[in-house]
Amino acid sequence: MLLAACGQTELYSKLSESQANEMIAVLQTAGIDASKTEVAEKGWTLSTAQGDFAQAVKILHTQGYPREEFASLGTVFKKEGFVSSPTEERARLQWGLSQELSRTVSEIDGVVQARVHVALADDDRLGDRKRPASAAVFIKYRPGANMDAQVGKVKAMVVNAVEGLSYEKVSVSTFPAQPLPIAARAPADNMVRGSIAALAVPIVLLVAAFFGYPGFRRWQQRRRIAAALPPVER
Repeated sequence: MLLAACGQTELYSKLSESQANEMIAVLQTAGIDASKTEVAEKGWTLSTAQGDFAQAVKILHTQGYPREEFASLGTVFKKEGFVSSPTEERARLQWGLSQELSRTVSEIDGVVQARVHVALADDDRLGDRKRPASAAVFIKYRPGANMDAQVGKVKAMVVNAVEGLSYEKVSVSTFPAQPLPIAARAPADNMVRGSIAALAVPIVLLVAAFFGYPGFRRWQQRRRIAAALPPVER
C-alpha cells in the first residue's frame, strides 16, 4: 500500500523542456513535488504523486498551463496545392492574425492567458457601407501584475498589426487569475526529527525481534522439556 501511494502518475506529455520546467516551478511553489521525463522525439512528460494529481491539475489550470501552441501565418498559409477562394483566404488571414497576436500578448510578463479576436474590414455587398476592422483582446493576468499600465501598449500593438484598424475599435478586457496557494513548509529541523523518528520505529522493532526471538525459542524448549518429565511426587 505504501509503494502504491508513492507511485507517480502522468500529468501532461509532449511538453517543451522550458514549459515543463515552468510547470515544475509552479507546483513546487504550491508545495507539490513533480518530475519531468524526456520521451524520445515526443518532448517531455510531467509526473507527480497519485495523491497530488487533482490538486496539481487545478493549480496548473489556474496559472494557464500547459500553454497553448499558437499557429503562425506561415503554417496557416502553407502551400498544399489547392486553390482557395477569396473568402477562405480572408478567413485564414483573420485567424492567422489572431493566433500571432495572441502569442505575442501571451509573452508579456504577468500574463497567464491571452486571446485576440480580429475582425477584418468588410464591404457591405448589399449596401454602400463598409464595416470597419475591429479587435477584442482578452487577458488573464497573475495577481499583483499591473496590467492597467499595459493596456495602451497592447492596443497600439494590435492597431499597428492589423491593416485599417483604428485605436477606438480595439477593446482590452483584463481579468485576474486565482492566486497561487503557497504551502506552509515545516522547518528543516522538524523535518529531520520527523525523518529520524520514522526510521527509529522499524529499527527498534527489528532489534527487538533479533534479540527476542532466541529467548522465546529457549522458553518454548524449557516448556516442552518440563512437560515431558514425570511429575515430582511430594
